[in-house]
Amino acid sequence: MDDEMLAGVRRDMLKFASLQLRDETLAEDVVQDALVAALKNGRQFAGRSALKTWIFAILKNKIVDQIREKCRTTNVSAISPEEASLDEAFERLFKENAHWTPEARPRDWGNPEESLREKRFWIVFDACLKHLPENTARVFMMREFLEFDTNEVCQELSITASNCHVILHRARNGLRRCLEKNWFMEGVQTC
Repeated sequence: MDDEMLAGVRRDMLKFASLQLRDETLAEDVVQDALVAALKNGRQFAGRSALKTWIFAILKNKIVDQIREKCRTTNVSAISPEEASLDEAFERLFKENAHWTPEARPRDWGNPEESLREKRFWIVFDACLKHLPENTARVFMMREFLEFDTNEVCQELSITASNCHVILHRARNGLRRCLEKNWFMEGVQTC
């Protein structure tokens, strides 16, 4: 791996870790640990995947370890004011009969798979994710990106399965609304 490739991989790793941990200093430490582990264990790289994929797998494990450590001291079951405002915003999307208000009805996203291939989509997605309340984003990232199963998320965060599902619902709804506003809405210029 040459210096230019290492710099690019490190930059991508730092972005990914910062998004997961929401702490720049901690993200830097985790990235450094992952790079040291990759360099130290380079002989174990069997070439069955791309080098970057292998390094990111190491980073993912370091992030999971850090989240587990952090969660031992953080209670995410208490609802924050930010999460309460997410719930209030969600409730305003419906009429009293539990049907969508016309302006809040989910829009047609066309071909979402096509958006996933666009680099700018991920910039907008990252911005939307950063606007979620910290605990909501943490649960979503543990479940969807780090691929913890629901029971493991609940165990690590000391929350119930129903609380986990409510938090995931908040996260998905917040992301949906943000993406519709900033990416999928017709005529809107994205970031």
